[in-house]
Amino acid sequence: MKINRSRVLSAMALSIAMIGQGNSVHAMDSDQDHRHPGQVKPHTPIEHVIVIIGENHTFDNLFGAYRPRHGQTIDNLLSKKIINADGTPGPNFALAAQQQASDLNTYSIDPSLTGPYAVLPQPQTTYATGQPPGVPDARFPANLPNGPFQITRYVAYDAHTGDPMHRFFQMWQQANKGKMDLFAWVNQTAGIGPQNGAPAPTPANTFQGGEAMGFYNMSRGDAPDFKAMADDYAISDNYHQFVMGGTGANFIAIASADVAFHNANGTPDVPPANQIENPDPQPGTNNFYKQDGYRGGSYVNCADATQPGVGPIMDYLASLPGHAFNRGNCAPHTYYLVNNYGTGYTPTGTPKPLGADKFTLPPQTMPTIAEALSAKGISWKWYSGGRNDGVSTTNEYCTICDPFTFFKGVMTTSLKNNLQDVTQFYQDVTHDATLPAVSFIRPFESMAGHPANATMPDFEHFVADIINRVKQNKKAWAKTAIIVTTDEGGGYYDSGYIQPIDFFGDGTRIPLIVVSPYAKKSHVDHVYNDHASILKFIEKNWGLKPLSQRSRDNLPNPIASDDQPYVPLNRPAIGDLMSMFDFGHASDRGEHEEAKHAD
Repeated sequence: MKINRSRVLSAMALSIAMIGQGNSVHAMDSDQDHRHPGQVKPHTPIEHVIVIIGENHTFDNLFGAYRPRHGQTIDNLLSKKIINADGTPGPNFALAAQQQASDLNTYSIDPSLTGPYAVLPQPQTTYATGQPPGVPDARFPANLPNGPFQITRYVAYDAHTGDPMHRFFQMWQQANKGKMDLFAWVNQTAGIGPQNGAPAPTPANTFQGGEAMGFYNMSRGDAPDFKAMADDYAISDNYHQFVMGGTGANFIAIASADVAFHNANGTPDVPPANQIENPDPQPGTNNFYKQDGYRGGSYVNCADATQPGVGPIMDYLASLPGHAFNRGNCAPHTYYLVNNYGTGYTPTGTPKPLGADKFTLPPQTMPTIAEALSAKGISWKWYSGGRNDGVSTTNEYCTICDPFTFFKGVMTTSLKNNLQDVTQFYQDVTHDATLPAVSFIRPFESMAGHPANATMPDFEHFVADIINRVKQNKKAWAKTAIIVTTDEGGGYYDSGYIQPIDFFGDGTRIPLIVVSPYAKKSHVDHVYNDHASILKFIEKNWGLKPLSQRSRDNLPNPIASDDQPYVPLNRPAIGDLMSMFDFGHASDRGEHEEAKHAD
């Protein structure tokens, strides 16, 4: 359903007015309001870290046609000559050609190829706002060349387009052991899997086409705000989603550098049978999974190689040179959540009922960055668009994008009061003393950039507005790092390297922008990073320890060679984002183009 923008902005204004009157429902605890003299001091000039998390775009989908400045190099569709600057197929277009395959018996991450598509399957509407649901999207040709295509050659930059499939076992297949050539085939054959709901995919119609191969073209004016930020600050062309799959698991990773699991009071147990993934093909089908979908299987016991889907992934990891992966992240008799299930608590902290028909993740007990910060007296908040009453009625609040509502250590303590609405950030940022040391911000649903129900321009405007608000507080801006990323790639194609770290991922590259007076100017950073890198940056900045013995923030920083800067020699390894900063000096940068587009 298309969100009424004026209605949302009116509700935002009402919420801000209420906060100004002191009526905020989610006021911060008194011991979190200000930084006390005894609070841990940062190890760098950065006293405020602000992380803005949009949704569902890969690096190539957004930056595939970006040309860096000042002699910087970049790994994208344009630099590889897969596309030309005008968005047409380049001389190396065949490098991104999508293959067809055959997977008839048991799940495979590298099924037998049967030949490339003659033309790309026509993109589908899925549930795009303003379009008929689940049909070929007539705005796009039915004979697109087999490879990446420029979305804005056929629709406006602010148009709603179809939503590519983005689930765990499907993404492993799409990557095809790094060949990145099965995106269209997996979309067409598996889709989001069988499930209860409308429309329910079938082997004959998964409501997916070639939409995963679309990209925006910065060389022709798309994403002007993000291009301006990249031109003047720093971006990474080697930053990755933490888990193969969708939103819920990746937001949990942002909070914990770990993966959630089914449990009873913290002890691993067996989920209901209908909630266990089975990606083996249904009899008589080519790759249409037996048990999957948003109201279907989402748990996997990856320590047991006999479980459906587990063996092929673990065999691949074991075949890597030096067995360079983290086998220990699959604990025995533990069923991990690899896709989206509901939060264990309501936004106010009430436990939700569990059961085979609930598709709700039991409360999680592993450590989070929230508890680690609070233990050291370091202030933090997680701001979610639409969390306040009055705004949430416009469907602007994403429950699984508010990840601390999954965790017992937050939701059963006063720390839950640190989970607030974005409109509270607009008040907190006006004074250096009220701006937390660490802020996580998830936009309103219609401004998060998720395909089908949001657009990239709305996400750009949201981010630019946050940056402008920080800059207006000159004292805060002088010591702030704003990190902009997405939760995951949304199933869009990406041509970049993926490091196999453990059973869960990594996944495709996704955008990461650092906006700060201390960001390296016009810099494209090649150090390998994923969502754990944000937590490593926070931990290093304030001298905190890794969250647990198994969390990915324990991994070493990458060591790479000059001729292969993207591939860590000491795999598995994850960076801490420090290479994107120059703390020797802060540039005196004025307002930039992104300010012109703020809401």
